[in-house]
Amino acid sequence: MFYLLSQLGDQIPALNVFRYITFRTGGATVTAILFIFLFGPRIIAALRIRQGKGQPIRSDGPQSHLVTKVGTPTMGGLMILSGLLVSTLLWANLSSAYVWVVLLVTLGFGLIGLYDDYLKVTKQTHKGFSGKLRLAIEFGIAAAACIIFARVGQAPLSTALTFPFFKDVILDLGWFFVPFAAFVIVGSGNAVNLTDGLDGLAIVPVMIAAASFGVIAYLSGNAVFADYLQIHFVQGTGELAVICGAVIGAGLGFLWFNAPPAAIFMGDTGSLALGGMLGAVAVATKHEIVLVIIGGLFVLEALSVIIQVFSFKMFGRRVFKMAPIHHHFEQIGWTEPQIVIRFWIVAVMLALIGLATLKIR
Repeated sequence: MFYLLSQLGDQIPALNVFRYITFRTGGATVTAILFIFLFGPRIIAALRIRQGKGQPIRSDGPQSHLVTKVGTPTMGGLMILSGLLVSTLLWANLSSAYVWVVLLVTLGFGLIGLYDDYLKVTKQTHKGFSGKLRLAIEFGIAAAACIIFARVGQAPLSTALTFPFFKDVILDLGWFFVPFAAFVIVGSGNAVNLTDGLDGLAIVPVMIAAASFGVIAYLSGNAVFADYLQIHFVQGTGELAVICGAVIGAGLGFLWFNAPPAAIFMGDTGSLALGGMLGAVAVATKHEIVLVIIGGLFVLEALSVIIQVFSFKMFGRRVFKMAPIHHHFEQIGWTEPQIVIRFWIVAVMLALIGLATLKIR
C-alpha cells in the first residue's frame, strides 16, 4: 500500500503524507490494533478448542497459579505477530533491507517459540524441546541477520559498537561483530521470554521498549536529526519505526485480552519473537548498549535466573525464593497486580534514562 500511494503523490499532493515515516508509523499502530480487535476473539476461540487444557502450569511455581491460570490457552503471540506482519506489509517501505531482516528475526524466533508452545500443550509439560537445539537455531537466525546488517551498513559503522554519552567513540569489532550482535539478539529474545510469567507483565514493557526504539530508529535514520543530536546516522533504519509502531498497536490489542484475568497467554511464540525484534532493531540502529538500559527490566529477569542457577549448582543455596525474580516477589507476599504495575513503572523509568542518552553526549 505504501508503494502505490507514495507513487500517486506526484499526481495527488494529498497522498504525499504517505511518504512520511511518522504518518505511516501511526497508521501501522492503528492497523495492528484494529486487526487484533477484529480477529482476536476468533483466534482465542480456535486456540481454546484445539488446546483443550491450555498452557500447562509449573507444579513448582506459585501455588495460586494452579488455580487462577489453569485452562488458559497459550500461543497468543500468533495474534501479535499476525497484526505486526499485516501492519508492516501495509505501511512500511518494503524496499528497505532493514525491514525484511527484522521481520526475518521476528518471525523466525516466533516459529521457534510456536514449536516450543506446541510441544508444551500437546505433551502437557512446561518443558519444550531441547534447550541447546533451540539456542543453536536462534543463533543461526541471529547470525544470518547480523551478516546482512554488516553488508548493508556503511563501514566502519557497520561492524562497530557505539557507546552512549560519547559522540565520537566507536569500537570496530570486525569479524567479531557477528557473534557479538547475535548474542545481543538471542539474549534479548530469551530475556523477554523469561519475563513473560504474569498477566500483562511482559507486553507493556515490550511496548515501552518498542516506543523508545521507534524514536531511536527514526532519529538514527534521519541525517538532520542525527547530526543535531550528534548520534550516528544509519541510513535506512528510519523505516524500523514503522515496525515498532506495529508492535505497539499489536501489543495494545493483545493487552485487551491479556489483562487480568487473562483470556490468553502470549507464550514463547510472542515473547521470544518480540524480544528478538527488539534486539535486532538495537543492532541495526547501533544502540546495543542502550538496549541494556531500556530493556533493563528484561536484563534483571534474566540475571535473576542466571544467579539462581549458578548459586544452587555451586553452593547448593538459592539467592531468591524463586526465579525469575517476579516469582520471588510473589513468594514474599506481593500481589500479582502490584508486581505487574511496579515493573511497568520501572520499565518507564529505564526507557526515559535510555532516551536521555540521545541528548547527553
